[in-house]
Amino acid sequence: MTSISKPSPNEAAEEDKKSKGSFVYPGLLLPFGLIVACFAAWGISTDLTAPMVNVFSSVFDMSAFQSALVQFAYYGAYFLLAIPAAMLNTRFGFKGGVVIGMSLAAIGAFLFFPAAEIMTYGTFLLALFVLAGGLSIVETSANPFVMSLGPEKNATRRLNFAQAFNPIGSNLGVLMATLLVAPHIGNAAERASLPEAEALAQTSSELERVMVPYIILGVLYAVLAISIFFVKIPKNKRMEQTDSNTVTKGVFRRLWNNGNYRFGVIAQFFNIAAQTCIWTFIPFYVQHTLGASHEAADWWLQLSLIFFLVMRFVMVWLMGKFDSKKLLVVMCVLGTVFTIIGIVSGNVIGAVAIAALSGCISLLFPTIYGVALSGVGADTKFASSGLVMAIVGGAIAPMLQGALTDATNPQIGFSFVVICFLVIGAFGIYSIKNGIHTHEDANA
Repeated sequence: MTSISKPSPNEAAEEDKKSKGSFVYPGLLLPFGLIVACFAAWGISTDLTAPMVNVFSSVFDMSAFQSALVQFAYYGAYFLLAIPAAMLNTRFGFKGGVVIGMSLAAIGAFLFFPAAEIMTYGTFLLALFVLAGGLSIVETSANPFVMSLGPEKNATRRLNFAQAFNPIGSNLGVLMATLLVAPHIGNAAERASLPEAEALAQTSSELERVMVPYIILGVLYAVLAISIFFVKIPKNKRMEQTDSNTVTKGVFRRLWNNGNYRFGVIAQFFNIAAQTCIWTFIPFYVQHTLGASHEAADWWLQLSLIFFLVMRFVMVWLMGKFDSKKLLVVMCVLGTVFTIIGIVSGNVIGAVAIAALSGCISLLFPTIYGVALSGVGADTKFASSGLVMAIVGGAIAPMLQGALTDATNPQIGFSFVVICFLVIGAFGIYSIKNGIHTHEDANA
């Protein structure tokens, strides 16, 4: 490939010195704000989708394993679109990747209208796949984009800050599901007792309720895509260094041979696996242990996401005082303990412990991301795509936990989450023992 002139690391470092004390470079506050809005926007989709597993289980009268195909379609798109996203970033830059991804996500959200009219499970899965495919491109682009919008010394902390707005979207997503969808969903047993015409009419009404929040999302995504397309982003040395159209030969071999990066991808797989299983099966758990209704179960998920939101900002503050890798290990230990309490305590204490797991995972994604990318340099675009591909853990894990839940019960099903925390904690210990440093560590 033809190469282009790039700023040297010294030039970028000199610009960082001039911006000492800045969180973002001068003139980039508006673009930074719009990208942060994207983090909140895809959080809405992710956690609007999690309760849909329970909803589709009721509407289409399916097992937990079958309804978990919702997450397979959603996170499977992340896996399949991550490498194409890296190629789009190479061709059009991070900004272009975000615009293209948001536009595709808007199309996927609008596809819920014909899906609600057709009334088949497969059409909803297709709409989710297109929606998530767009968000895969957004996430592959937005994470390194945020890191490039300011001095390198606080890049990982800046990513943690942006990611802190993701749970705000998550709470909005669950709130939309709780208020706009759950109250209008009946149960399969009642529907089965109705005459065929009445049962069909009820199913149609319920699926139209599912459609409404996704149409709202489609409008939001379209507005963000247009806004980011028209906003001007002044270039800086650091951005030119990371957001060029140069791909150096042997990138995949270098990344594969990088033990820290390779382990980071594995840890991210199990992190998203844990996150998706927790948020997908909390409603199943409280319905089983507390006899909660669909609506009450979604409020428990809302509580869990409040833990996630609060702890994400707490962790951003703690990162300024403690090594993020050590914090990661501590949170994995707490997560393991809370999960075991939930498994053995089928009561309110167990439910609170399971809900509190969201606080334990709040630090994990951006920290794994930042540590795994440490030292990859010019390979950042494709390294980022690998970490986004690891989100396929959210596609596979719910089916595994769903199958375990079907074979046993929702309490024992959470045993899978214990395994996830142990793997992620092992990555934290590995990075500490091998002296892996993020730029925040180097400047602490």
